Amino acid sequence: CGACTVIINGRSVNSCMVLIPQVDGKNVLTIEGLSKDGVTEIQEAFVEEGAIQCGFCTPGMVMSTYYLLSKNPHPDEEEIREGLSGNLCRCTGYKKIIEAVKRASGGKK
Repeated sequence: CGACTVIINGRSVNSCMVLIPQVDGKNVLTIEGLSKDGVTEIQEAFVEEGAIQCGFCTPGMVMSTYYLLSKNPHPDEEEIREGLSGNLCRCTGYKKIIEAVKRASGGKK
C-alpha cells in the first residue's frame, strides 16, 4: 500500500518488504528523519492542499513525493501519478494529493 515507504541508500522502498539485516550499514531515511528540523515544504503542501484525511497513507505519500522530487524537481502530472503509483489512499481520491505534489514542486502557488 506504500504507507511504510522509506528511502534506503537513495531508493524508495516499502519497509515492510525489507528485513532488518538487509539494511545493516545502509542509509535509511524515514518520515521522522525527513522532518527532524520541523515540518518540511512537502508536509506543508499536503496540509495546505487538504491532501490528508485519516493520515494512514500520509507518511508514505510524503516519502514518495520526497523521492520523486529528489529525482525530478518539476514533474508534470503524469510523472506525479507514476511517482505515487505505489501508494494507496482511500480517503482523498488523489486529486488533492497531486495538487500537493505540484505545490511542493513549485508548480502551484
